[in-house]
Amino acid sequence: MYPLLEKIDSPEDLKRLKQEELIPLAEEVRRFLLETVSVTGGHLASNLGCVELTLALHYCFESPADKIIWDVGHQAYTHKIITGRRDVFPTQRQYHGISGFPKRAESPHDAFGAGHSSTSISAGLGMAVAASLRGKDHKVISVIGDGSLTGGMAFEALNQAGHLRKNLIVVLNDNEMSISRNVGAFSAFISRKLTGKYFRDLKKEMESLLKSIPAIGTNILHFAKKAEDSLKGFLTPGTLFEALGFDYVGPIQGHDLPQLVEVFSNCRTADGPMLIHVMTTKGKGYPPAEMTPDLFHGVGAFDIETGAVKSGKGGAASYTSVFGQTLVKLAGEDDRIIGITAAMPDGTGLTPFARAFPERFFDVGIAEQHALTFAAGLAVEGYLPVAAIYSTFAQRGYDQIFHDICLQKLPVSLALDRGGLVGDDGPTHHGVFDLSFLRHLPEMIVMAPKDENELQHMVRTALYSGRPIALRYPRGQGYGVAMDPDPLSLEIGKGEILAEGADLSIIAIGSTVYPALEAAGLLAAEGIHATVVNARFVKPLDRQLIIGAASATGNLMTIEENALQGGFGSAVLELLEREGITGIRVRRIGIPDRFIEQGSQTQLRSDLGLDAAGIARAARAFLAGKAAEPVLARIK
Repeated sequence: MYPLLEKIDSPEDLKRLKQEELIPLAEEVRRFLLETVSVTGGHLASNLGCVELTLALHYCFESPADKIIWDVGHQAYTHKIITGRRDVFPTQRQYHGISGFPKRAESPHDAFGAGHSSTSISAGLGMAVAASLRGKDHKVISVIGDGSLTGGMAFEALNQAGHLRKNLIVVLNDNEMSISRNVGAFSAFISRKLTGKYFRDLKKEMESLLKSIPAIGTNILHFAKKAEDSLKGFLTPGTLFEALGFDYVGPIQGHDLPQLVEVFSNCRTADGPMLIHVMTTKGKGYPPAEMTPDLFHGVGAFDIETGAVKSGKGGAASYTSVFGQTLVKLAGEDDRIIGITAAMPDGTGLTPFARAFPERFFDVGIAEQHALTFAAGLAVEGYLPVAAIYSTFAQRGYDQIFHDICLQKLPVSLALDRGGLVGDDGPTHHGVFDLSFLRHLPEMIVMAPKDENELQHMVRTALYSGRPIALRYPRGQGYGVAMDPDPLSLEIGKGEILAEGADLSIIAIGSTVYPALEAAGLLAAEGIHATVVNARFVKPLDRQLIIGAASATGNLMTIEENALQGGFGSAVLELLEREGITGIRVRRIGIPDRFIEQGSQTQLRSDLGLDAAGIARAARAFLAGKAAEPVLARIK
């Protein structure tokens, strides 16, 4: 089925192939990727686009002695397949399977772990300096996409690398598209043609001159036209990188294996920093992915023949879509509302906003820090900016939230999508730290809805709070609850009682509220009656409601899909201590002090005791005076 690929269990096996065998091997790899990812889901388009690039790197360099570092890591599938993980590749991003990203604990060939963008050049430079200090001569290769190069950290690293002059090779994988089409001056700088008046006039003069040459002039002109784009591409980015101190090579056709092998082989003997500019096609070899690479960036199971994504579970609208629809509705009533994303308009639900209000929509590229300070600048001028960012990526803008937003008390709304456990992308993408790192910032309001209807009300609440405010909601579908016709502002810091009982008080936040209610139902069938509170706000807490519920039963459990350290439960404990409340037994349920691996949200919540059965189990043990169940033992 895969006559060449089945022989490859390591880069050493790859090197035994004749160079001409690499081309059919690339087609086998591409077919293997399609047949596997169509069943499991995963990052497809980016991986189809760098098959030849990966084979050429491993054919010419000596991994793991030479360090190959993949930026973001969602384009490392071919790398995994040819470094001994072919047979287990169908488990990628699955529960107890291999990671969808490079992971140092998984293989010595994964030189550096990744899952967020713009880190590869910094890490590579660190390794290159370490090699120099130890007198080693192995190569360090950082592979970075044009989208990741929009991140400021990448430029910081390029600047130092050019200054230090260490042996670092940067491979720029330029497909003119990151997750969504690249934006910003730099992406245009790399990809645009030189269309200024000087060059247009020069082009006309050269055409006239060539046409005037007898016999051969027309042929030369034809050749010049064909070479025009390549020459422009060479001149434009090369000037920038050479100014930063890099020797520039390219652009190179990224699907031409002989050319790639020749260039990489030559670069093995080069000294100093070098940038190799490789042009690739995202989704290469699979027409549906080439036509709509954004759809096939991260895709679920799909039909190979048609490219149609297989239908999911259907039912209720997603939290992401409810957020986007609500923002569009409110923006139609208030032209001060601005939508901001960091290269994720589809993922954050802002695409409808961008279509409806293009002049008020800004995609800043993969630059969360800039997005947040940009929002702060808009807020200073009286606008109501909403920065929609995945929870895990908001971590990259912590200083901007502190220094540029909270310290100046600016009304910037942070819409934190994918809060809590996100599933198959694993520890780099779980948004389980936001409640902890946001609630301790002065002036910050932090809230989380129990369902999609409450989400629409919280969007309005955020916009008109007049304060820095973070709205955190989970990945996936809502509960299918009835939606109020219009979003209304909630009273800041006020929760609600959903059920009343005399034995136990359960205070839940966000995605844990409905499981807590379900757990209360299970306990009621056993004669244990629980009060269930939807806290709504992590900061400020509903002081009166929480103290009243805790005092009424004397037994208090807090539930959160966030790290226990410094999270919602910690805030409740601090409240009780601050108010001098004694005689209350407390148990906190949440994410333990460890990174959580990939798996479905349902499976992970079950493992962590955050589903109804787990909450009920914890409540029984708590009321019986037993120690907390050792969650760490369950999630090996």
